[in-house]
Amino acid sequence: MSLKVEGFVRPIFWEHWDDPDEKFQPKEKATLIARHTKGDKINIIAKSIGSLVAAYIIEQIPEQINKVIICGIPLGDIKGKEALIEKVLGSLPKEKIICFQNENDPLGSFAEVRKFLPSGVKLVSEPRADHHYPCYTEFNKFLAS
Repeated sequence: MSLKVEGFVRPIFWEHWDDPDEKFQPKEKATLIARHTKGDKINIIAKSIGSLVAAYIIEQIPEQINKVIICGIPLGDIKGKEALIEKVLGSLPKEKIICFQNENDPLGSFAEVRKFLPSGVKLVSEPRADHHYPCYTEFNKFLAS
């Protein structure tokens, strides 16, 4: 299964995964992405620490956001940035955002993320105990709605 999208797809790679000398700077990555949108409406699919990058993007260009899919929010990795993520996700119209969290994701369980997310943000529980999110059918349905 794959994503069915129109327009350009720009995958973002985390250089620090392959090169320990690279420093991960989510705000700088978000600014770079926001600049490349050139005013276009965009969809964001973010996994794990990408949820923080997505929050920074949304904060910078909220009027350009079409839909947002967040998967696997890593609660331990966003320490100190929880308020930013809550504020930004809570600022979006509820029909523009959906979150997927595995029931027993080792980086944040469904129950923990439910408590974290702003009221009204749709959170879908996946019956898994890992940090993988192969939910392409659900992604396609949400992006097409």
